[in-house]
Amino acid sequence: MNHPNAVCLIGFGEVGQLVARNLHEVGIADIRAWDLKFADPDSVPSRAVLDSPARATRDPASAVAGAELIISAVTAADCLNVAKTVAVLVTGQPFFLDLNSVAPETKADAQRVLEAAGARYVEAAVMSPIAPKGIASPILIGGPNADEFLPVATTLGFTGTQCYSPVTGRASAAKMCRSIVIKGVEALLTESLVTARRYGVEQTVLDSLKGLLPAADWNTLSRYMISRALEHGVRRADEMREAALTVAGAGLDPWMASACAKRQDWCASVGHARHEPSLEAMLDAILAHIPDPRGEG
Repeated sequence: MNHPNAVCLIGFGEVGQLVARNLHEVGIADIRAWDLKFADPDSVPSRAVLDSPARATRDPASAVAGAELIISAVTAADCLNVAKTVAVLVTGQPFFLDLNSVAPETKADAQRVLEAAGARYVEAAVMSPIAPKGIASPILIGGPNADEFLPVATTLGFTGTQCYSPVTGRASAAKMCRSIVIKGVEALLTESLVTARRYGVEQTVLDSLKGLLPAADWNTLSRYMISRALEHGVRRADEMREAALTVAGAGLDPWMASACAKRQDWCASVGHARHEPSLEAMLDAILAHIPDPRGEG
């Protein structure tokens, strides 16, 4: 199979929507999508699919039926549940591309479930933000079916994809260890700068970072990273819990990853602040929902 005729997308969030557009651009006409949130016509996925080349299906069975490629792009917490759902429905030997950010052990469990049902499982680890390049982003694929899937991926526009390891879990380990840094920096900046703003010293902190960790513009970078945590905190927290499993699997106590998950969850609770136009206004909007223990403000 050099070019699948029918592609199924499980999960129609930010990643699923982008994948659908990219696949349409290379000529895939039959793109089916299914998302739990399709049950709510006012949900973001329900509204997004109306302007998408993907066709919303009423249930996962309708999405999977006859698909030669099934792409899973759900939250980390739903990864294994999706694998189990698809395994009951799958016929033939479609490729199953698992784009989810989860621990190596979770990917290995998904592989066992799907390959027992006849699907050709391929783990995938997106190693950068996906929005700028879409499916052309750097992606590591792994598992025993990765070599066979790579030519298919290339024809579909996954031009940044490379085979990483025939052992399922290695690519995801690389992704999870990267995520500890990226999501950890988001959590650290949020905790540091919200606190600094309360004391009125945030710009001093930012200025001090310019010499220690050179970056083009720490104000802009901080606003961007904190806003991502505010917008995607729930999903990031799920991912960091998977990162904690990864760390534990290496024999370490996952103190940092676990703490990051808690902070990312907290960021989601003040997500409204992401709409503020400046870093200072965003920090103030967060602080407005936090009592000042000093009795000031």
